[in-house]
Amino acid sequence: MTVGIAATDRAIDHELAQLSRSFRFLLDITPVDAEDVKGAFLQGAAPEPEFTYRVLETDPEVARAMLDDIDIASVHDPTLSHLLRAKHREMELQLDMLEARESDDFLQLSIELYGGVSPSLRRQAEGMLEKITETEPLEEHLDAEEFLRLAEAEIAHYRAADPDVEMHAEIRADVNGVMVAGDTLLIGPESRIQRPRAQALLHHEVGTHLVTQANGSHQPFKVLGVGLAGYDETQEGLAVLAEIACGGLTAFRLRQLASRVLTVHRRVHGATFAEAHEALIEDGFPRGSAFTTVMRIYRAGGMTKDAIYLRGLVELLGHLGGGGVLDLLWLGKFSLGDLPLIGDLQDRGVLRPARVLPRYLNDPTAAANLEKAAGIHDLSTLLEGTA
Repeated sequence: MTVGIAATDRAIDHELAQLSRSFRFLLDITPVDAEDVKGAFLQGAAPEPEFTYRVLETDPEVARAMLDDIDIASVHDPTLSHLLRAKHREMELQLDMLEARESDDFLQLSIELYGGVSPSLRRQAEGMLEKITETEPLEEHLDAEEFLRLAEAEIAHYRAADPDVEMHAEIRADVNGVMVAGDTLLIGPESRIQRPRAQALLHHEVGTHLVTQANGSHQPFKVLGVGLAGYDETQEGLAVLAEIACGGLTAFRLRQLASRVLTVHRRVHGATFAEAHEALIEDGFPRGSAFTTVMRIYRAGGMTKDAIYLRGLVELLGHLGGGGVLDLLWLGKFSLGDLPLIGDLQDRGVLRPARVLPRYLNDPTAAANLEKAAGIHDLSTLLEGTA
């Protein structure tokens, strides 16, 4: 029995988590033909590219009916009630977005779910591109098979700490780039990862996203495994912090995060795909990587999620600079704003300890890198002094 929490409350949590796992939100709004369209666009054949998306495996109307049947109002515990109500609303928005793929409504729903770009975040991104002008020379790339082997070795480190931990990695033909879905790291067959960036990417995807998924799924409240409302911003900020900690944050990566913010701003303000792509070319980005950035943001009608990487990083650096710690953030997937509520559950003995912790935390250099980064306001200086 979970301390002080009624079985009926836990049953509602389990229902919500199970329904959340039943639809593949990020996969379903990601094109399956991005590489083919990229080639046509770069050759000038498709100035305003049209993408193909997966057939929805779960009917949003059916999922919505199931969601409506979950009696969130009957949750007794005040902390859990607040968290589950917010998750319920987030799932409503996700289902709205799946139904609105490639329509004019999609962008506004995305703004409601992920937010847009504030003037201060836009200035931060513009300053980064203005000040970070020199990037690393092109290095040898790893292909998908090579990166898969590294990912499997990384996962083996965590399985050595807990043999029952559920983490997997696979190459999947309908995936573009590298992403996590549930307990699995998905690698697109055309992926090419710069060798110096490989460890940072592993700490980002495995050491953050899969670690928090494994820990969250082990909690009495299963929504901590699928993610509480608004968790993405803190998760992605935490994942970029991992890149800083291991010394793998590069000048190109910082410029990439800034470019995502500015491309979201351009999409919200009506720029065409070609106009947004040309703006990145003018900012010095290679045509291929510029296409990938614009595709991520213009997909399905306008996905503003990519602004959260930089926004989440800014918030976490401020958290660390104010004396905050990261300890509770490993227990599952939730936002920094929910930290007091998670702390309440922890203080009441409701939550279980983390099964595994990010591997880089054992490296003294990582702690020194995070200490130097804590509280930084000008992100263009993040590369200074990291080992």
